[in-house]
Amino acid sequence: MKSIIERNDAAYDAERSGFQLLVTHEPDLIVPATDPDDVRQAVARAAAADLPVAVQATGHGLPVAATGGLLITTGRMNGVRVDPVTATAHVEAGAKWERVIEEAARHGLAPLSGSSPNVGAVSYTLGGGIGLMARRYGYAADQVRAVDVVTADGESRHVTPDDDLFWALAGGRGNFGVVTAMEIGLVPVTTLYGGALWYDTDHLEAVLRTWLDWTGSLPDEMTSSIAIIPFPDVPQAPPPFRGRRVAHVRVAYTGGAEEGEELLRPLRAAGPRLVDAVGELPYTASDSIHNDPTGPAGYFATHTLLREPPSPDGLLDARDLVVEVRHLGGALAKQQGHPNSVGNRDAAYFAAALSPGLAPGTDTSALRPAHDRVARALQPWATGGQVLNFLYGDNAAPDQVRKAYEPEDYERLRRLKAEWDPRNTFRLNHNIPPAQ
Repeated sequence: MKSIIERNDAAYDAERSGFQLLVTHEPDLIVPATDPDDVRQAVARAAAADLPVAVQATGHGLPVAATGGLLITTGRMNGVRVDPVTATAHVEAGAKWERVIEEAARHGLAPLSGSSPNVGAVSYTLGGGIGLMARRYGYAADQVRAVDVVTADGESRHVTPDDDLFWALAGGRGNFGVVTAMEIGLVPVTTLYGGALWYDTDHLEAVLRTWLDWTGSLPDEMTSSIAIIPFPDVPQAPPPFRGRRVAHVRVAYTGGAEEGEELLRPLRAAGPRLVDAVGELPYTASDSIHNDPTGPAGYFATHTLLREPPSPDGLLDARDLVVEVRHLGGALAKQQGHPNSVGNRDAAYFAAALSPGLAPGTDTSALRPAHDRVARALQPWATGGQVLNFLYGDNAAPDQVRKAYEPEDYERLRRLKAEWDPRNTFRLNHNIPPAQ
């Protein structure tokens, strides 16, 4: 290891902070890794001292804040190498999607990235990854070809689909070691017919009902979602939306623009738009579809997986929350590529409730009643499953993590955890306890 940061060091606060500001890691030691050998030495040191290990790339999907233990930050390991012949990318542990998107685009290719290019590609992918082209190409984890990982014994391993550990890593995220790099498949996409439609308050119900009906007959080439967002009446809010509760429809179509235009006719007929920003765009501009925040933020979220379209009433009643519904199905519903442990492929929709703009350390107990009301309203359509990448804080407890997997797969993961990490060194995460 080239350096170790302790609690009293000047660099401690900056190194432990990530995108999620609601909670922050408070480890005893931090290793700012610059290469796989730094990771290997850090894991060996933690194992010798019986310290739990946490890993952070960008900190977007922080599941559990470390209190004590050792934190390995991987943001400096951000190399990306594309092989256009095999249509694959070698992605280091701390690389963000924006880097992968840029490198792939040079060769007429694209990764199965998500709504934000600022998210760490490795952690996103190993947690499943529901991306912009998910209904056409499946989960990001379905494109994993190989993984380089440091396991709890401090050994570096190159893991391929022939190994049980590969199956566990692709879907089990950080439970089985510290991934230093992965190889993923890329898809031949250079442009999308995509963007966003924004509707004013008076049209929320009509637009939500139209979108839910519309998704029932779409080709797999169309991936879409809708969010209902209450914008505060403050100067920082975008002028067209300031002080309004608006509907934000996001679409990404991998077919031609003419077909895309025809598919969008029912949505455009649902009401006048505050903004209509849908058209042909390069995949390098795909961040404009969701237009996610780019700066650090504090937020609390809950979600529900659904077997069919819900009644819009419970979503419309959640006036103080951002609520979102994503259309699943298509290629997400069936295994693509090499087998992995991603679960709940039978879900047809994903619905989430979000409390944004929270100060660090905010007590979320006061927020839970509003989130619980949304969950109760969606219960008649709920599958009972969860999505690993969207479990944060108290919602990332083992009983919730279990719901991210098929029951038999979860037990298999526990057995593999007992084999590869019997002391549960990697437990400051979406933890899967080892089988006893």
